[in-house]
Amino acid sequence: MATLGLSEADKAAVEAFRQDVVEPSRTSLVIVDFWAEWCGPCKQLAPVIEKVCADYASKGVKLVKVNVDENGFIASQFRVQSIPTVYAVFQGQPVADLSQARTEGQLKQYLDQLLSQLPIESDEKAQAEEIAPLIAMGEEMLAGGEAERALSVFQQIADIAPDNAEVLSGLLRALVALGQLDEADALLAELPAEMQKDQAIERAKAALALARNARPVADLSGVEARLAADADDHEARFELATGLMGNGDRDGAAEQLLEIVRRDRAWNDGAARTQLLTLFEAVGLEDPWVSAQRRKLSQILFS
Repeated sequence: MATLGLSEADKAAVEAFRQDVVEPSRTSLVIVDFWAEWCGPCKQLAPVIEKVCADYASKGVKLVKVNVDENGFIASQFRVQSIPTVYAVFQGQPVADLSQARTEGQLKQYLDQLLSQLPIESDEKAQAEEIAPLIAMGEEMLAGGEAERALSVFQQIADIAPDNAEVLSGLLRALVALGQLDEADALLAELPAEMQKDQAIERAKAALALARNARPVADLSGVEARLAADADDHEARFELATGLMGNGDRDGAAEQLLEIVRRDRAWNDGAARTQLLTLFEAVGLEDPWVSAQRRKLSQILFS
């Protein structure tokens, strides 16, 4: 932004803009809100944009307000013709016009899209890189049946990142693995509604649902005898699958549920398929075991 021939006031405004907007935008997403004291819509937008930018500060978003009456040269450089005008600036260049976003939801939608596309440096990203090895350690312990150690690890990570969905998912699943279902329920109830929709939390919910419905069974011989007498006794087969699941035999449980789907996919309003999907969610949709079981399910459904 050239300053040749500008008044001292405009030069000062350009320098302030460089320090407040251009420099921070090298690594952050700077939201520039052009406004004026006499502008009614500006005053209506102000609390919304201030709240959203504050909520997104840890994601690398910064808000800068520019009074057009005091910074006419800056406004002219951005070709501001009406206010409020809101631009997102990254690496010194406008990357999006957010002027049409007037609600919290609309602004968040724009910001989420931009943050997913731009290499923004943020506290959240730095923290995520720091705790990633610890999360992997906790997950390895869970997979290896070391639930108590996993719980300890996830509790320690939660002290660092209390709002991280992956960490909370691990903590919840460790509680479930230890049979502390009421504690898991209580922790889940405390989570914000928005976080409860996160895929990692959905995985923990599925694990909790399975634990509630699939308790360990010491002796499955009775239900196995019923099934041996009648291979189409889907209720017995489902009961066997539930018992196997409770005993930690996910291969056996999946085999029985797949067999129900193969014999009668509509049985009990598709209960076997629903239980299979819950099992897949609990194990983790990216897990190779789940991929293999889903292929088996697809072969049955589309054969």
